[in-house]
Amino acid sequence: MTRSVSAEDVRALRRFNRYFTRRIGALDDHYLGQDRPLGEARLLFEIGDGASLRELRGRLGLDAGYLSRMVRALQAQGLVRVSVPAEDSRLRVAELTPAGRVEVEEQNRRADALAEGLLGSLDERRRGELTAAITAAERLLRLAAITVESVDGASRDARECLAGYAADIDARFPEGFDPAALVRPDEVSGVSGAFLVAYEEGRPMGCGALRRLAPDTGEIRHVWVRPEARRLGLARRILDGLERAAVARGYGVVRLDTHAVLTEAQAMYRTCGYTEIPRYDDNVYAAHWFEKRLPTRRRTGGGSAQN
Repeated sequence: MTRSVSAEDVRALRRFNRYFTRRIGALDDHYLGQDRPLGEARLLFEIGDGASLRELRGRLGLDAGYLSRMVRALQAQGLVRVSVPAEDSRLRVAELTPAGRVEVEEQNRRADALAEGLLGSLDERRRGELTAAITAAERLLRLAAITVESVDGASRDARECLAGYAADIDARFPEGFDPAALVRPDEVSGVSGAFLVAYEEGRPMGCGALRRLAPDTGEIRHVWVRPEARRLGLARRILDGLERAAVARGYGVVRLDTHAVLTEAQAMYRTCGYTEIPRYDDNVYAAHWFEKRLPTRRRTGGGSAQN
């Protein structure tokens, strides 16, 4: 969903982008004083210990043709080699040559020196303020770049997320977890249900499911985020998407349950307007049950929800 954004917010972000890119030398064809532009320098850094071109495209958001041209240029300079792994002939994997590793080491040394030079002009208190502001900006920009999309409950991404969810809670629940308790694909598809997946740079990073509980009531299941994407606020975005999917399907109420050990989930649900209610199901893993009333609208026939 696209939200209204003020012109001042847009100007502030653009102003910061212009200042920062100029300050770090991103506009110079000789980034950090080396004989290459920022794009090639960043690609060398991202290749690191080796990465497929497919992974690099997703991670950097680059056009396939542009990426291939940069890789060929780095190959011609003896900094990168590309191979096809025996186990998957469809992939092309880029690796740094010894000369490429030397250049990346020098790039890191120069980048550290640039950062230290900027930070060194501030006292300790202001450095702390800047570090906190940068950390917050990174978290929020990362969250803004993540998309939450409606997918088929039987899709590979949906099943991958559910497998991750099951493994995660199996390790956390004292009694373990039986994957047979997961929702079925037919429960979370079509006019009565939905399955949402959060994507970061093309990779599934979290999920949530909605299924029909009663004619006017939906049930939210399996809200989960990968450990590396937690503390971004992503679980709340998924929950919000599921609530809007429920409204689109004519549900005036959503319910959910949670395990006693998932205290962070309980806190999130309460903060998001859920009220604890008596037991409404026979889920052996549940110790707390919640409900939230939603604004209703006429059923649309099962349109998808997207955040």
